[in-house]
Amino acid sequence: MGLLKRLKHGNNGSNNRATKNDKKKGDKSGETEPSIPLSEVTEASLEVWRGLPAKIRQDPSMVSFQVENERLHGELFDNQDDISPFGEADDESSQDNSEFITINVTNETGESRELDHIKEKDAIQPTHAHQAIGQPAASTSTATSTFRGSIPTANYNPGGLPTQLHVPKNDDHANPFKNNSKIVCLFFAWFFVMILLMLTKEKDPHSKQISVPAYDSMKSFIVPTLPTSNTVKISIYGAFLSDDFANMSSNVLELQLQGIMSNLHLNQTSDELKNYTTDLTNIWKVPCLPPNEFDTTNLLKKHHTFTIKSEDREKLVENDGIIRVIFKSNMNVNLPLKIAVDTSPINQELGILYSAFVLVFLYALIIWEVVHRTFAAILASCLSIALLAALNDRPTVEEIISWIDVEIVLLLFSMMLLVGIMTETGVFDYLAVYAYKIANGSIWALIHCLCIFTTLISAFLDNVTTVLLMAPVTVRLCEVMDLNPIPVLMAIVVHANIGGLMTPVGDPPNIIITSNHYILTHGVTFLIFTVHMTVGVIILTISTSLHLRWKFRNINSLLFHESKEIKELRRNILVWQRAAQSISPFTKDANIVKETIMRKVKILKHQLKKRIAKGVLPSDRYKRTLEEMQHEFPIKNKPLLIKSSFVLLFIVALFFIESIDSIRSLSVGWSALLGVILLLIIADKYGKLFKLILNINNIKQFFSPLRNDMDAVLHKIEWPTLIFFAAMFVLMESVERMGLIDCIGKLTELIILSVSEGHRLAVALIIILWLSAITSAFVDSIPVTTMMTKIVVNLAKNKALGLPLHPLVWALAFGPCLGGNGTLIGGSANILVAGIAEQHGYRFSFMDYFRLGFPIMLVSVATATAYLLGAHVVFGWQ
Repeated sequence: MGLLKRLKHGNNGSNNRATKNDKKKGDKSGETEPSIPLSEVTEASLEVWRGLPAKIRQDPSMVSFQVENERLHGELFDNQDDISPFGEADDESSQDNSEFITINVTNETGESRELDHIKEKDAIQPTHAHQAIGQPAASTSTATSTFRGSIPTANYNPGGLPTQLHVPKNDDHANPFKNNSKIVCLFFAWFFVMILLMLTKEKDPHSKQISVPAYDSMKSFIVPTLPTSNTVKISIYGAFLSDDFANMSSNVLELQLQGIMSNLHLNQTSDELKNYTTDLTNIWKVPCLPPNEFDTTNLLKKHHTFTIKSEDREKLVENDGIIRVIFKSNMNVNLPLKIAVDTSPINQELGILYSAFVLVFLYALIIWEVVHRTFAAILASCLSIALLAALNDRPTVEEIISWIDVEIVLLLFSMMLLVGIMTETGVFDYLAVYAYKIANGSIWALIHCLCIFTTLISAFLDNVTTVLLMAPVTVRLCEVMDLNPIPVLMAIVVHANIGGLMTPVGDPPNIIITSNHYILTHGVTFLIFTVHMTVGVIILTISTSLHLRWKFRNINSLLFHESKEIKELRRNILVWQRAAQSISPFTKDANIVKETIMRKVKILKHQLKKRIAKGVLPSDRYKRTLEEMQHEFPIKNKPLLIKSSFVLLFIVALFFIESIDSIRSLSVGWSALLGVILLLIIADKYGKLFKLILNINNIKQFFSPLRNDMDAVLHKIEWPTLIFFAAMFVLMESVERMGLIDCIGKLTELIILSVSEGHRLAVALIIILWLSAITSAFVDSIPVTTMMTKIVVNLAKNKALGLPLHPLVWALAFGPCLGGNGTLIGGSANILVAGIAEQHGYRFSFMDYFRLGFPIMLVSVATATAYLLGAHVVFGWQ
């Protein structure tokens, strides 16, 4: 009866409770506890069995040995303390630090979390003589305040992603040479910038106002000095049409450079001057507005760089010649304009090299985390301006400020304020509780729910606003489910960039593409764009979800530490494996026992694999956590939540109104700012306005708390992120000004034009998609999209190529948005999420994001390529 009781006790132990669902499924598939016939149990095998630990002997898988031993030798009495039900915590293994290690990680804010690691004995390589005998090394004393544990262990992180909290590195302080080298290099960069800016002056070519006569009469403008190279840059300001509307007017202004070999002949008649003049360049034609709009239109700047042949320039220098600009107009009225001439424009070859160097410098600082990314962007932008100065094109302060996209900065500032105020209502915690409830404890259900929700929101709001709303909810959910928020936040931002593809208002590159007049007037409407892109977005969302499931196929790579059930299974597997290793397989009887143990190990591993793949929290823990969260995180301030929700809906409504041309009045930046100002007015959290009305004498006491509240609100702004964006705008404009973007565009056109006509559409789609994606991963997507839009329009206009416009537009829309997922600085939302994560104590580096984002980008761009080729090349869906 003792044996039967123990068997009953073992069958009802905590291990069976922890894995009862797995056993039910295992029974259906013929997966039962390993056992051997009683006839194969010999006295020698019983002797081997009696040498095993009591916990192994009394397991149900050893029932044959138990029954035969009781029949032959009577009941074997074991100390009950040694026979804990299989599946309970193994005191031996849990005390053995070489097998199971608990590390307590503390972040900058003082929060701590335990990270559990199971290690094989032979997998631990002591790094110090003291550690080899189980004693902590003296050199690790400085780290014990953060990491507590006697044995150093590698990160338990199969996904290769950073752990929950960032622990500041002290490598620079521990290595004076490295620290001093960094300081010296940064000092020389600063010194180089300072010297260049001190030795060069701001380049501000003086503009002259002239009037071009009517009826093809010629007007000349003398260039003050001869060019220092073979190029001359002409900038004109007047009533001109943009390139997108060039085909809407027949009014044209023509410009050309002419050389006069001797200035002694300037006063001679035009017939006499013909003997001394030569055309130096081709004619540049500029489309103009109708004359009746001259007085009401804004001046538009146009610029063009003329190239002069070397022999012509040498003749001008030898003959003391001059250069003049010839103007002609076909209009019936005079055309007033302003002209500025630059005789020493940027050397494009040097400019391309310099811009590539600046980008490499920036990425080196960010990838190796030499300095904070915000300071790296500031330093790189200053270096780019210094290199422009070296190229004799130092911009003025007014120009530099104009390069900053105030709309995006204003949108970020306003939405940060809005989200910060909404945080005080507890709505994000409440939404986290609700999402946790509907996910029913399933980790993957929760992640997919967040990603799909983000994709849908990003289709109608810009991705910056989307991640500002979703990131706080995501962080809170990950904390309550013991998930590492960093990979989940990365998944959120990836889906935000993908969702922005769906509509013309979802992402800034889409706005640039669909606002082009040629594209807009050739059938790319809001509805057509949405239909074509929605199909692609659905396919991309599925492929990205599958990629994430494969990347994190081991759900433990998303967890800070494993659940109790999985820990117990791992411990049990280790114990059984050790028992098998302790048996020497020299006899048949010993092999029988060892094979029985190994069959048990196989079943335990199968159960572990199924439990890891399921990624579901235990039901008791799920219910307990849900009850605690519902009690702890109610809505804290319902009136403020109502007001905040009203303002958010108001801002979203203004966003939609702004997308309609006929009633467009406010930009997205102004819409967000006005909404936040409204919220600050109506919030009145402490009833100060009502008190002021009752007692006007307390006006000083009224305004003092308001100032304190505003200080608290402004602390919610992620200022480093805003400064980073401003610096990046300056950097990217400098890179474009040095000629890198134009160089990429020209190479693209040349490659497409060199392909045979039958394969031209396929090659054009592939080049436009992949080039814009790869470039946007490392360079801001806005100048890339602007450049590629011009290329797409030129390719569609070229009748000899015969390329349809729509497929080229879809390829261009996919490229920059998907490319933004490749690197941390590839998209605005990426940087914003990194800043929000750092505010919550979760920091990830450029390489941390790159390891997840770049493969996702490659897979998604390849998927988009297959979709475009199949839809528009194979099936001809135009």
